[in-house]
Amino acid sequence: MAAATAASPCPGGAPVCVLFLGMAGSGKTALVQSLAAHLHRAGAPPPYLINLDPAVHALPFPANIDIRDTVKYKEVMKQYGLGPNGGIVTSLNLFATRFDQVMKFIEKQQATSQYVLIDTPGQIEVFTWSASGTIITEALASSFPSVVVYVMDTSRSTSPVTFMSNMLYACSILYKTKLPFIVAMNKTDIIDHSFALEWMQDFEAFQEALNQEASYVSNLTRSMSLVLDEFYNSLKVVGVSAVKGTGLDEFFEYVSKAVDEYERESNQAAEATQNWRYRSAFPDKALKYVLKVENKVKETSREETLQ
Repeated sequence: MAAATAASPCPGGAPVCVLFLGMAGSGKTALVQSLAAHLHRAGAPPPYLINLDPAVHALPFPANIDIRDTVKYKEVMKQYGLGPNGGIVTSLNLFATRFDQVMKFIEKQQATSQYVLIDTPGQIEVFTWSASGTIITEALASSFPSVVVYVMDTSRSTSPVTFMSNMLYACSILYKTKLPFIVAMNKTDIIDHSFALEWMQDFEAFQEALNQEASYVSNLTRSMSLVLDEFYNSLKVVGVSAVKGTGLDEFFEYVSKAVDEYERESNQAAEATQNWRYRSAFPDKALKYVLKVENKVKETSREETLQ
């Protein structure tokens, strides 16, 4: 039951929305299925599963909400004369116009599900940089604790140049979404992710691996590694295997920490908004007095609670 405990960051509260992004073939769908099975084995409440990939042929998990039930991907391609990627973008745009209904379904899961696991299209740029992707992400984050998970194919990132490409993409998604962020290094059953952790923690080790790359891209990668040093310091990284089911307890522990980060930042944003309203309503001297009275009330309430 340790897994069930670790997977319960907010019992009785709003469900946690977890968005899975990643390159095609990184194992997003397989990881969602593995996480759902892990929660079931742990005796935790079943997660609410959402599929946002209109072009997927078959899902390994029963989706509670499936974009394919609302939008027919191939019909969209024929009707608008689009290619595969254009069809996915347009399908997402059409689905986003009804996303308010999805939000209502998620709200109803407050008493039954702790997690909403959301699988996104394999073509990462289709969701990350499209208007519909932004609408969906911001709608979720405005109403529920939300976490972005970047799923990385560890077995294909053994080259320092490929690894840096993944990290740059992860960094761009983090700063675009401005949400708590986790990098899930998938496929650790093929190769352990310790080499990637070493590269992130030891600049010299990464440079040594990079010296073996004889291309102009390696010079660019060497420069970018200095820029990303600060990014690595605050990054949550966990190694998982969707096939073997390893690392999933640790994954949920990181999700719990990410939820704490979301709530902390939400409270700070609310306080900043409140202070801005005070500044708009009162002159400087009056504002100081109002804030002083407010702090006094808070201290009095805290003392009464302790008594």
